[in-house]
Amino acid sequence: MKALLDRARSFKRRVDFESGEYRKLAEGQYPEALFITCSDSRVIPALITGARPGEIFELRNAGNIVPPHGRQSASGEAATIEYALEVLGVQDIVVCGHSHCGAMGALKSGDDLSSLPGVDAWLDLARPELAPLLDGAFEDPSMPAVAQLNVVNQLAALRSYPVTKPRLNSGRLRLHGWYYEVDTGQVHELDEDGSFRVHAA
Repeated sequence: MKALLDRARSFKRRVDFESGEYRKLAEGQYPEALFITCSDSRVIPALITGARPGEIFELRNAGNIVPPHGRQSASGEAATIEYALEVLGVQDIVVCGHSHCGAMGALKSGDDLSSLPGVDAWLDLARPELAPLLDGAFEDPSMPAVAQLNVVNQLAALRSYPVTKPRLNSGRLRLHGWYYEVDTGQVHELDEDGSFRVHAA
């Protein structure tokens, strides 16, 4: 923690806040994309995309889950999606899953989460649609099939939101599915045929 605190204290000295770039940030934000990904500390959207401050609007939670539209309780996820589209005018949304995901691993292994009731209830949102894979056997600890299917499922959940439907229908919104490999840095993109592939830069 000391290293983090020291870097926070020296941040103003390490960054040129006198530049026009940072002064412009104070006038408002105009991000290019909403980036929905896991809270995992190894997944850093700005590092993966090379985004500068103000370029991506982030939504992070355990397992990069998009709650189904119409849940009774308030949802930070729903609020963030609405704000990104209605206020910021974002035209691209990325849902990015990743290898070695603790949330997906807990689902796959059927861990007893009774001591983590909040986590258990949250993962219940993803369990039903992942059921076809959760009973299978996987040798690969990164479990790409589970994490990738979860990305596909969360994109489907996004399509159910009233705020996304008209934008998708009119071509004003594009959805993207990504799968990030923590150990290699490779980004796999979901193609129209439903496969995740690494594309050349």
